[in-house]
Amino acid sequence: MRHAFWPSSMVQVGLLVAACVATAQDSAVRQRAVAVLRVGLSGTGADAFWPAMHAAEGLTLAGFPAEVRAALEPRLAAEDDPRHRCGLARELIRAGDRDRVAILAGILAGDDARGHVHAAESLFKVGEVGDAAALQRAASQQDNTTLRLMAAAALARSGDAAGLEIIRAALRGEDPDGIMLAGWILGQIGDATDVEPLRSRLDDAATPLARAYLEHALAMRGDAAGLEALMRNLAAADDVIRAAAANAAGEARAAACRPRLVQLLDDPALDVRIRAAHAILILDQADGPPRASPGPEKPRSDQPGTTRPDPG
Repeated sequence: MRHAFWPSSMVQVGLLVAACVATAQDSAVRQRAVAVLRVGLSGTGADAFWPAMHAAEGLTLAGFPAEVRAALEPRLAAEDDPRHRCGLARELIRAGDRDRVAILAGILAGDDARGHVHAAESLFKVGEVGDAAALQRAASQQDNTTLRLMAAAALARSGDAAGLEIIRAALRGEDPDGIMLAGWILGQIGDATDVEPLRSRLDDAATPLARAYLEHALAMRGDAAGLEALMRNLAAADDVIRAAAANAAGEARAAACRPRLVQLLDDPALDVRIRAAHAILILDQADGPPRASPGPEKPRSDQPGTTRPDPG
């Protein structure tokens, strides 16, 4: 009779061994992802600034907020560019220093227009209002589409229905930048009613990147075709699209993308590696954080008024 149980016992042992191997592999991947983020955080130079901020977000998620604060606090003290100050303050807020919300509010309400978009965007990303009156003014003006929509997004995330309608109106509109940016926002804070409007604008996308942002928004809203497109975009020739897709894979909790994300840890583009590392950490959490991401952020030129989404 003892032999009758032998095959079952062997199966159980085999399953246990497989589980241990998988756990070891997952641990190794996590260590690689954290290492990628640490390299990114230490980057210097104009091209490395925003990837460093994206890396800071990932390290906070990974459980290293003190490390992030230690790296960014001296940089904030020495920084005088309002756009960079917004990025630094934003990641310090994510790392637990909510007093830095005042920096974002002050820049938004201040006279230096270079920082207005970045301040509104950062308030949206960290789920803060800061100065409600300044956000309302920014959401009401018509001169800068990016500023209007990012301010509306920050208000909408706080529960302001009028802010959400501003974003949906932009998706229905004729401004290509407004369509792209509204799509990115609705991917994060929209609902099931936004799926068909998002889908209806795919053929109106002005560039492959704009279409990718609409596809990723659909994936984040649970659309199967959007998820298929997101998975294709992880292999795009354009590194900006690959980075956006990696970010969206985490936002969408797209577990099917994990094998490709692991491959992207060796991508030649720094920001793609950072976005892939962050997405892997999100997917590996049993209960990921609420969708709230990096959004159409910092064009590489860092010039105000540009709207190329660069989520993170």
